[in-house]
Amino acid sequence: MSLRAAVAVAATIAAGLVMAEPAQARPDVVGFRGDYSPGTIVVKTNERRLYLVVDQGRAVRYPVGVGRAGKQWAGTTRIDGKYTNPAWSPPAEVRRDKPSMPSVIPGGSPRNPMGVAAMTLSGGEYAIHGTNAPGSVGGFVSYGCIRMLNADISDLFQRVSVGTPVVVTR
Repeated sequence: MSLRAAVAVAATIAAGLVMAEPAQARPDVVGFRGDYSPGTIVVKTNERRLYLVVDQGRAVRYPVGVGRAGKQWAGTTRIDGKYTNPAWSPPAEVRRDKPSMPSVIPGGSPRNPMGVAAMTLSGGEYAIHGTNAPGSVGGFVSYGCIRMLNADISDLFQRVSVGTPVVVTR
């Protein structure tokens, strides 16, 4: 086997091992730096992590899926709604890319990408939500929403309320 072929095989195996291990639901309390008030949600897009600030120097950390290239955003907003088993209406951009998609997918449907809970964000059509595709958590996968494992969104959902500040950084 040539060196080039051996490198290609090794790279393929390594990529398979990395991709084969989906994110696991297990929020961790970790050290955290930043000038954020307790109760603030901070999403670090490049890390693909969401932090709920507990106090100065500590936060609960969750793995998340974030916007893919060209779909990422940054800014400050607030949670403006909390919903369990939400129905989902694809935004116009999603419908353009996937015209065969139905106009509404009922809550609880295995085809519903919102998972078991969603928290909508003011000022746009984005949400922090669960997923029906747990293997996507940890990647650059969405149209701008923050995607969490269902167990993690359920945990976060219980910890925060409508009005909670959300800061998204790149």
